[in-house]
Amino acid sequence: MSAAVRLSVMGAGLIGKRHIEHILAWPEAMLSSIVDPAPAARELAVSLKVDWFPSFQDMLSGNRPEGVVVATPNQMHVANGMDCVAARIPALIEKPLADDVVAAHALVEASERAGVPLLTGHHRRHNPMIQRAKAEIDRGRLGQIVSVHGMFWLIKPDDYFDVAWRREKGAGPVFLNLIHDVDLLRYLCGDIVAVQAAQSNRLRGNEVEETAVILLHFASGALGTVNVSDTIQSPWSWEFTAGENSAYGHTQESCYQIGGTRASLAIPQLDLWHHPSKASWWAPIERERLSYENEDPLALQIANFCGVIRGTVDPVVSGREGLKTLTVIDAVKRAAETGDFISVRSS
Repeated sequence: MSAAVRLSVMGAGLIGKRHIEHILAWPEAMLSSIVDPAPAARELAVSLKVDWFPSFQDMLSGNRPEGVVVATPNQMHVANGMDCVAARIPALIEKPLADDVVAAHALVEASERAGVPLLTGHHRRHNPMIQRAKAEIDRGRLGQIVSVHGMFWLIKPDDYFDVAWRREKGAGPVFLNLIHDVDLLRYLCGDIVAVQAAQSNRLRGNEVEETAVILLHFASGALGTVNVSDTIQSPWSWEFTAGENSAYGHTQESCYQIGGTRASLAIPQLDLWHHPSKASWWAPIERERLSYENEDPLALQIANFCGVIRGTVDPVVSGREGLKTLTVIDAVKRAAETGDFISVRSS
């Protein structure tokens, strides 16, 4: 058996700590260091008996890892990713890949030119439930996809906005939350080529949107709608329906519906609805609940990263895939601000 893959984590905030937990728990991975100038990060490294470095360059000269998990603030992702590419170290960069599409494009192209693996941390794709849904769609169980609907309705408490940047442009639910949902809809139903959108901030009056309604045009010809708001008391969001994160309550509602000519699928329950005898609204309709093994997608993401570094598997979410999702979100923001029909830039 080969030695464990030595991984360093840049950024020891909330998501960085979750990555650290999964690296420590995964038998084929080893935490080699934490890179973060904060005193709390140094204390964490000491408590875990791993190396601590205030910067990437210090890490390179002190204890070079085989891979780096980048969990720094969004605006640092491109610079950190470019450092990894220049050092020829594979990187898993937390979503979003960048806070700017042009910079993200430059990062992805640099990694591809150098042949350095770059992964994007859209961990929900690793969820076995999503993998089962993808397999059923790909094998034609739903027939031709006609329409898709996604919901992200929840309410963020007033004190959430005590942090100034959460009230400022670029921090609304479209960029911070919807990016997950768009990534999954892209993964399940194919590329999105154009969008239309409207947004509102009438309740809180902050610079950022709090509600948005989006129309997605898929390359296949399918249409999709997504309704997002962080001002509604509701059970219809991935956070509340998937049971993926214990910090949220768990409801038995769905947050996505995918409709096809042979069947429709509700996610996350994986309820597949179809007319078994005749495709007619007059005929009985039945529900089949698809099964899957429940595993932590963040753990599976670390496993995939280790496999990519070893050269035994392909990335579940490459840097290029992260760029494509970011490009759709950029188009949504522009459509909401202008009211125009916006074609998604080729990436």
